[in-house]
Amino acid sequence: MEKNAGKSSRITPELLLNAYSIGLFPMSESADDTELFWVEPEIRGIIPLDALHISHSLRKFMRRSPYEVRFNHDFDGVIAACAEPAPDRPQTWINDEIRSLYKSLHAMGRAHSVEAWQDGELVGGLYGVSLKAAFFGESMFSRRPNASKICLVHLVERLRANNFLLLDTQFTTDHLKTMGAIDIPKEEYMTLLNAALVWPDQPFP
Repeated sequence: MEKNAGKSSRITPELLLNAYSIGLFPMSESADDTELFWVEPEIRGIIPLDALHISHSLRKFMRRSPYEVRFNHDFDGVIAACAEPAPDRPQTWINDEIRSLYKSLHAMGRAHSVEAWQDGELVGGLYGVSLKAAFFGESMFSRRPNASKICLVHLVERLRANNFLLLDTQFTTDHLKTMGAIDIPKEEYMTLLNAALVWPDQPFP
């Protein structure tokens, strides 16, 4: 991973969008850190939109329709939940500056959330950024079984329906790999990104 430290106060929503367009994204060392740094991985994670893997058990679970899936209903709630520590993630990289920046992008129509609701409670979700025909996934959380996976399925369905070309996951995890995420070299990623950015803005959601 290549990173360059810099004061978070220098980053604006407009600069953040420009960074995405050249293959960069911001992170912080921890939720308590006040600074951000740019990340440009040598190996990038993506989910090919025509290769999403839905296991038999997940399909069976989805047929029961345990959750109501909503788009952009509670973006603030999703990013707040993604910033919370979890048993498998005792620390998070989402600090107050990141939350503020992505809330600004949401107000601009550039950052979006996919949410799972059950009995009026937000139980899972993900958020990311759309630019031209690319969607940059940022983080996800789950408070009920399969909630984040179901949100990812709905995200991919919506991206495919709206003619997106790229779903960037930044890195891959075991969780994402079960859904079809793969690692590709930075050079291949930039080819895919540049192809997506020559398209006009695609609607989302």
